Amino acid sequence: MSGFIEEKTCMLPRIALIACGCFSPPTPMHLRLFEIARDYFELRGTHKVVGGIISPTHDSYGKKGLAPSIDRCAMIKLAVQTSTWIRLSDWEVHQPQWMRTQSVLQHHQNYLNNYINSPGDEEQNGLLPGWLPLGLRERRDPISLKLLCGADLLESFAVPGLWANEDIEEIVANHGLVVISRCGSNPEKFIFESDILTKYQRNITLITNWVPNEVSSSLVRRLLNRGESVKYLLDDLVLSYINRQGLYNVKSKYITDAVRPNHLNFNRVYMDNNKNSVKLDNDQSEQLMDESDSPLRQQTTRVFCCGETPRANTKLLLNRSGPGQAVQVITVQAKDNGSNDALEQTQAKKQKIAQVQQV
Repeated sequence: MSGFIEEKTCMLPRIALIACGCFSPPTPMHLRLFEIARDYFELRGTHKVVGGIISPTHDSYGKKGLAPSIDRCAMIKLAVQTSTWIRLSDWEVHQPQWMRTQSVLQHHQNYLNNYINSPGDEEQNGLLPGWLPLGLRERRDPISLKLLCGADLLESFAVPGLWANEDIEEIVANHGLVVISRCGSNPEKFIFESDILTKYQRNITLITNWVPNEVSSSLVRRLLNRGESVKYLLDDLVLSYINRQGLYNVKSKYITDAVRPNHLNFNRVYMDNNKNSVKLDNDQSEQLMDESDSPLRQQTTRVFCCGETPRANTKLLLNRSGPGQAVQVITVQAKDNGSNDALEQTQAKKQKIAQVQQV
C-alpha cells in the first residue's frame, strides 16, 4: 500500500510557487504563505509542489519605504536559510528597470521547463541560478508556475489603472493564482465581480489561512521608525541585519541581538580597525557592534555611546564579552591650568583605568 501511495505521489502534476513584491522587510507571514499553500496541495493529493521562489521587485518601483535591493535580497536570504525549498531569485532586481509581474512569471516559467528539457551543460559549468529547485530532471513532464499571493493582491485587480487587463488575463490564464485569504474575508466576491477572473476561475486556488497574522512590512517599518521594538515580529537574523545596516530609520543605538551569524562578519571587520583602542576580557577576539560599524557604512574607527561627540583620550572598555552588552565609554581629559591638583586628579583617573584594564 505504501508503495502504491508513493507511486501515485510521483505521478502528480508538478507546480512551483512564486511570490512577487517588495519584501521590505520580509516577514514570517511571507514565508508562511508558501507553507500553507504546499500543505493545501499535498494534503489533498492534487499536485506536487517542487519549489518556492521569492522575487523582490526592482529598485525603480519607487514605493515608499523600499530598501535598496541589495539589502532586501540579503534579508530574504537570511529569512529562508532554514527552509529546504523556498529560495531567492534576484533576476528581477538585476534587470535594467522595473518588470511587470507577468514578465517575471514568464521568465521563470520558461527557465524551469527549458532546464528540464536541456542536456545539462549549464549544470556542469555551474551556471544554474540559485532559485532553481532541486531534482527537477527526475521527471520530464512540464512544471506549472503559479503566482502565490494574499487576498489583498486579488482585490487590487479591481483598482482602476493599477493592472492592465491583458496582464491579469495572461497571469490567470497561463499560470494561475494561489490566493491565501484571511478567515472571514470574501475573495469569491472579487472573482465574481471581475469578468476576467470569473472566466478563468478554474485556475484560481483559494486557501483560507486559519492562523491569522496581521504583521505586515509597513507595520514593521512604522515601529522601527518610531524606535519601538519589533522583536519576535521578524526573524532574528533579519532584525539583526536591519539594525546593523541602519535600515528604515531605525532609532535603536546598540545591537542587543544574541544572534550573530558567521557569514555577517561585521565584528571581525570592526576589530581589524580597532586593535589599538579596545581591550577585551579573556582575550576575546570580537567586539560588540554598533550600527555605524557596518563595513558598508563605516566612517569612524570608534564607537561612542548614544551619539556623543568623541573627546580627547577616549578609551573603550568592554566589561563582558557576551552578546547584548553595552560598551562602557570612559573619557579622560586633562585640564591645562597648571594646577597640581588637576594633575594629581588626572593621574588618579589613569591609575583607576589601568586597574580596570587589568581585571
